[in-house]
Amino acid sequence: MSFYLCIDCGGSKTVAVIADTNGNIVARVRGGPSNFAYLGLQPFIAVVRTTVEDALASLKATHTDLPESSLKLPPPTPLFAAAWLGVSGVDSPSAIATLTPPLTSLLGVRPRVANDTSLLAAPLKLYSDVSSAVGCVGGTGGIVVSFRETDAGENNGDGVNLDELGRVGGWGWILGDEGGGFHVGREAIRQLLAEADRASVQAPLGAPAPPTPVAAQGTEPRGLKARILARFGVKDIFEVLTIVHLPDPLPVPEPPTPPLSSTTLASVVPEEAHAAHEANTSNNPPATSFPREKRLSALAPLVFAAAFEDQDPLALRVLRIASGALADQICVLLRPEDANAVAQPVHGGEAGWMSTGWMGTGAAVAADPGPAPGPRTVRASESILCLGGSLVGLANYRQLLLDELKRRGYVFRRVQVVEDAAAVGAQALAQGARGFRRD
Repeated sequence: MSFYLCIDCGGSKTVAVIADTNGNIVARVRGGPSNFAYLGLQPFIAVVRTTVEDALASLKATHTDLPESSLKLPPPTPLFAAAWLGVSGVDSPSAIATLTPPLTSLLGVRPRVANDTSLLAAPLKLYSDVSSAVGCVGGTGGIVVSFRETDAGENNGDGVNLDELGRVGGWGWILGDEGGGFHVGREAIRQLLAEADRASVQAPLGAPAPPTPVAAQGTEPRGLKARILARFGVKDIFEVLTIVHLPDPLPVPEPPTPPLSSTTLASVVPEEAHAAHEANTSNNPPATSFPREKRLSALAPLVFAAAFEDQDPLALRVLRIASGALADQICVLLRPEDANAVAQPVHGGEAGWMSTGWMGTGAAVAADPGPAPGPRTVRASESILCLGGSLVGLANYRQLLLDELKRRGYVFRRVQVVEDAAAVGAQALAQGARGFRRD
C-alpha cells in the first residue's frame, strides 16, 4: 500500500500527516521545532526522521499488515508515493538543493521541498474551477505568495506540480510583518501616540492636561487606550513609548498572551476578551520581561477586544490599517480583471501599508497609477485565496480584508482558511494522484 506524506516544518513545531490513496488522514503526529535556518542540516534531518517515524508508529495501530521494518526510516521497500515538505527557513534554491538529497534517501521518494508557505496553496489542487492560488499568512507576522498549477513532470515528478509565481513581505518584525499581530500592536501604540500628539495643541494655553480615564477598582478596562495602559501598568501613553524601546531582557520567557485561536472565529466575545485581559494583567510578569517584539504582538487580543466588544473606533481603525496593509501586499500579486487597466496605487492611512500614523488619512499616497501588471500576476476571479494564521482565522478581521479587496475590484473565486496545512497537503497529494477535483 502506498501513502502520501506531508510535513509542515515550523519554528515552533513539526507536523507530519500521512494520507492513504483515497485522501483519508491515517496518521498525524506533532514533533519539535524544525526551522531549517535555525537548526542546520543534520539536526533538521533528525527532527524529520523522529517525527515521521512517530507517524508510522501511529499508522501501525490501524494498518496491522505493515511489517515492523517499515516503521523505521529509510523504508526497506517503497512506502510513500509522494512527499511534500513545507520548511520554514527555506527561502532559496540552494537551500532546497541542500535538503533534497538527504530527504530523498531518508523517505525513499524524492520529495517536494519548499518554504512552508507553499502548503497554503494545497487547496488549489482540490478544485477544478481555479487555476492559481494566493497564500496569505496573517499571524504574528505576515507574508503573501502566489502559485499556479503546472503540468505533471514540470517539477521533477514530485506529485505537487505547483510553481511559485511571486511573493510579497515576510521581512520579519523589524522591516515588515504587515497585517500580522506585531503590526496590529505597533499600529495601536502609534495611533494612541498620534492622538496624544494632536491633543497637545488643542488644550487652552496654561490649562492642565486632561486626566486619563481609569477603570474602577475590580472592573475591566474598556476601550483601546484604557486596555493598553492597563497592560503596561502606566497612566500616560508616553510611558508606554519608553517601555517598548527598552532592551530585550535575558533570559527571555514566553509571552503571557495566548495566540488567537479558531474558537474566536466569529468574534471576540466578552468572556474571551475578559480572559485575554486577565492573561495580560493578572499574576503575569510586566511587559518589560519580554522581548520588544512580543511587547507589541501580545497586544493584538486587546485591540480585537476593544474593536469588536467595546466598539472603540480607534481600535477598529487600527485593524483597518493592518488589514489594508495585507490587502496592499495581496494586490501586488494580482492583475486587474480589465485587461486594459493598470495596477492600483498603494493607499495610505486607513487603506493600508503606507500609513504614517499622525499623517495617514485614507487618501492615495501618490499620483503615480502604478506599473502595468507583470506576466506572473494572477486574476482574483480565477484564483483561490488560502488564508493561514491566527489573525486571518478570525471572521471579523478576515471580512475587513475581503471588503478592502472588493473595494479595490478584487473578488476571489474561492476563499479558504487553512487550519491544518499538513493535512490539506497530504490530501491534495493523494487526490491529485487520482485526478480528483471538486467542482
